[in-house]
Amino acid sequence: MDRPIIVQKFGGSSVANIERIKAVAQRVLSSKTRNNDVVVVVSALGDTTDELEAMAFEINENPPEREMDMLMSTGEQISCALLAMAIKSLGHDAISFTGGQVGIRTDKSYTKARIHSIDARRIKRAFADNKIVIVAGYQGITENQEITTLGRGGSDLTAVALAITLRAKVCEIFTDVEGIYTTDPRIVNQARKIRSITYDEMLELASLGAQVMQARSIEAAKKFNIPIHVRSSFSKEEGTMIQNSEKLEEISVRGVTCNRSESKITICAVPDKPGVAALIFTGISKGGVNVDTIVQNVSHTRQTDISFTVPTSSLSKALKVTSAIAKKIKAGEVTHDKNIARVSIVGSGMRSHHGIAAKMFSVLAENKVNIEMITTSEISISCIINQGLADKAVKALHKSFKLDKINA
Repeated sequence: MDRPIIVQKFGGSSVANIERIKAVAQRVLSSKTRNNDVVVVVSALGDTTDELEAMAFEINENPPEREMDMLMSTGEQISCALLAMAIKSLGHDAISFTGGQVGIRTDKSYTKARIHSIDARRIKRAFADNKIVIVAGYQGITENQEITTLGRGGSDLTAVALAITLRAKVCEIFTDVEGIYTTDPRIVNQARKIRSITYDEMLELASLGAQVMQARSIEAAKKFNIPIHVRSSFSKEEGTMIQNSEKLEEISVRGVTCNRSESKITICAVPDKPGVAALIFTGISKGGVNVDTIVQNVSHTRQTDISFTVPTSSLSKALKVTSAIAKKIKAGEVTHDKNIARVSIVGSGMRSHHGIAAKMFSVLAENKVNIEMITTSEISISCIINQGLADKAVKALHKSFKLDKINA
């Protein structure tokens, strides 16, 4: 009879040094001795990913994406080999694999590849030999044997994808916090741990700046209904379950997020005629830049200003592409502003509660926080504001929506 399968993922802070790797080995072994088969996905040690990226940009201001994936994938390989050694030192057999070795097949999109399939036969053979399987997160391989990476936070996606393929009973994400909080506890001391949250809410939080999990991993878990338990590597406490909701009534607002890694670009004096916006954003898309919030001013002079936000990491590329388009359509100057932040509130109860947006705008107004742009979804509202006021806005919204008092 097949044993139940648990997939565990340990982030960079959980394996930051030898002592922590040894502690993770002990934790993994305690799961295995409960008669489960265990697959462990690991991130790179501590700040290794940032250090490798910095080295690359020091050598080449525009490093080739293929070579970036070759470089960046090495961090996780170090972690998984060391963890396998640590588990073996405790007396249990373990084996480490790269993403390619366990058959994680991806498309050819370097630095942000998408998983096509996973061939889990090698993992199952290791299970048959009663081995704990350690997999390097964040990476896969194309049909032409080229190494690819899955984007920032991609080890989460590796873990969820393996849990789906292996039909695991749960996917545990171990990190340096005890779960998902109503907001960043570093900003608000009164932030509360949320015990259970829906896939939709977590997807919005992740997309809007909460850095606990990669958004793509939540999408995959939702599609295949894989429960995710986000918990601390340094505590035995229960964390946050991400799963379908069983509650009759949803809370209107579950969390507040803040994203400081966006910039605003404005194209001035754009000709106000049909097709211009399509031309602008088709060109930006072809340039490989993701655009988020878009605002077009009302035209009174046959010309208008169009503003939009992009990830700050893509700003230089976006400005280059946008300037070329502005010249082509005979628009005015292109300006940009790095000093912005996106503050958002999220909650599936927004579908049935009225007055949430009005309350958010009133709270920001009372705290003299000017709103530059607004975007909404069915379960979230986001405002682009001055970055220097971001913490003030988060604290005010968290208090106003009583997130410090609810039984999360």
